[in-house]
Amino acid sequence: MEVLPLLEITPLAEPTELLAALERLTSSAASASAPSAPAPYYALVAFVSPNAIDAAFVHLKTVPSGVTWAVVGEGSRVALAAHGVASPGAHVVSPLDAARSDSEHLLQALDLAALDGKRALIIRGDGGRELLADGLRAAGAQVDVVPAYRRAAPSLSPELEATLRRLLAQDNDWIITSSEALRGLHGLLAELDARAPAGEIPCVVSMQQQHLIVPHARIAETAHNLGFSRTTLTGSGDERLLAALQSLL
Repeated sequence: MEVLPLLEITPLAEPTELLAALERLTSSAASASAPSAPAPYYALVAFVSPNAIDAAFVHLKTVPSGVTWAVVGEGSRVALAAHGVASPGAHVVSPLDAARSDSEHLLQALDLAALDGKRALIIRGDGGRELLADGLRAAGAQVDVVPAYRRAAPSLSPELEATLRRLLAQDNDWIITSSEALRGLHGLLAELDARAPAGEIPCVVSMQQQHLIVPHARIAETAHNLGFSRTTLTGSGDERLLAALQSLL
């Protein structure tokens, strides 16, 4: 197995919004030693990815009680637990169906009625879907959305070009874990094709003939829209991806 990073995750140079939001979260939060303290500023804190969790906990030194923590997928639940936030000591909500790890199913799992008039914080990368924020606002919550990191496709270095050409020269199974990563890969291959001499089989075409293994229906839809026809949808979770790989042996 070979790992090919298709997104570069970098911290924000000046995470002003994130620091301010975390200060609001912790400044009024009740602690286990002071149960009569005021309720936390945010009733809900939602993370869209493990990267968002790790970036936030660089600065979040005190974990407030009385907060509902929301995560989109199993990977984020594991990342949150690694920072000491897990059931039964904390109230953590994620989609009820692990195969449906997205904002739509997270909204279905949340007690939206209890958030009416409350404040919610969403921590994510710069940019991204607005569905979760819109759904919480529709339920009456006051929502702050703050970026915690930046994502970008890597530059097409000679080393990366050689790796891509080598991988495309044979039939491989590609595990793609985000739509953004797949779009970034497609863009890199299109850049390669723009440099290629006439008559050479386009790298994009070669990639479209490869087999993709994806954990989410939204990634499968992105693959279809980009011209991929050999796609296996597993559902989220490392164990499902591993089972899909083992079935190919």
